[in-house]
Amino acid sequence: MIDLINEILATLRNNRLRTILTGFAVSWGIFLLIVLLSVSHGLSGGMNKMFSLNDTQSISVSGGWANKSYKGLSDSRRVNLRDRDMPVISSQHSDDVTRISAEISGEGTVSTQKDYITDVYRGVYPQSLRADGLTLLEGRFINDYDLKARRKVMIISDRNARQLFGNEYAIGKHVKMNDLVFTIVGIYSHEWNNSSYIPYTTARGLAGGSDEVDKIIIGADNIHTLKDNDRLEEGLYSTLGHRHSFASDDRSALWIRSRIKSHLTQNQASGALDIAVWIIGMLTMLSGIVGVSNIMFVSVRERTHEIGVRRAIGARPMSILRQIILESVAITTIFGYVGIFTGVVVAQLINRLIGGSNFYSDPGTDLATAFEVTLVLVIAGALAGLFPALKSLKIKPVEALRDE
Repeated sequence: MIDLINEILATLRNNRLRTILTGFAVSWGIFLLIVLLSVSHGLSGGMNKMFSLNDTQSISVSGGWANKSYKGLSDSRRVNLRDRDMPVISSQHSDDVTRISAEISGEGTVSTQKDYITDVYRGVYPQSLRADGLTLLEGRFINDYDLKARRKVMIISDRNARQLFGNEYAIGKHVKMNDLVFTIVGIYSHEWNNSSYIPYTTARGLAGGSDEVDKIIIGADNIHTLKDNDRLEEGLYSTLGHRHSFASDDRSALWIRSRIKSHLTQNQASGALDIAVWIIGMLTMLSGIVGVSNIMFVSVRERTHEIGVRRAIGARPMSILRQIILESVAITTIFGYVGIFTGVVVAQLINRLIGGSNFYSDPGTDLATAFEVTLVLVIAGALAGLFPALKSLKIKPVEALRDE
């Protein structure tokens, strides 16, 4: 085996320029594949990072306008969802709905002795922390005890906290809103949201007895396909259409935002992007593999006399076949790893340049990808050398000995 390896290395050294020029095409193809895979992983990672801040297994439903006549009712009717819709949705879609909550909002002036802000307040359940993509910086969010006791607690944004309290520690401080005193229990961060959050039951008391809700948030942890998501949405139109007297095919009657659908669509797009990257990389590398195969044909032609001598003294066809295939694999693998190394270096440079952006995160080549690329190199090298090797076996010893 050692003699075979030395013989292969000697052959490569004796044809350095030809070997380097041939291997460059292989390196270039692998280089592009690694860079494109890293960028693809970075884009997918960025999307997953943004989705991870939100509840990707939720659907929010808001009332819209019924634009179709239904059972004698005119069109252009406002659809108002209510508290009592939640247990009906849960019971009629028990196979899909694993949790359900609602949200109501209003406008209020939140004030301290130093300053005040006029903004939207939201009455929410605990799951709104993730549903709204909030990052809790200090304190806590709404909990079940707050809902049960109708506590007057509030979570505000970091921007509003600075305006109301300056550099003071805001947790435990009191603010006044709508003539009621609230205790600040949490500070959150969000790119654009400045709303103040209070318990849903407390906000319901501020609503003056109305049971209307702004939106119903449905958790559906068991839905994993777009088909199941569409089935649940169809069911919601049917259930709420029966309760609020609108046609089940009237899509304007409800405003449905499915994070499940968005997440599944994003996953499909990421998968399609990975496939496209592999296809582009493989097609690019194909030109290098063809070059290796052509060089091996030339090598076989140049070594016709040598092959004839080896056959004449009893060398087995399999040993000649193995040597030529291993030479091809060696060229492909050595220059392939050069492409992998340079591709990883360039991918890291790209990460340093744009790795801090919201849409690009966790790029790079993992162990599984490295194994896949290595496997591709070995198979490609073997295929590149197979046909020249088979041709070498067709050389008759007598004819080969005559060759000069």
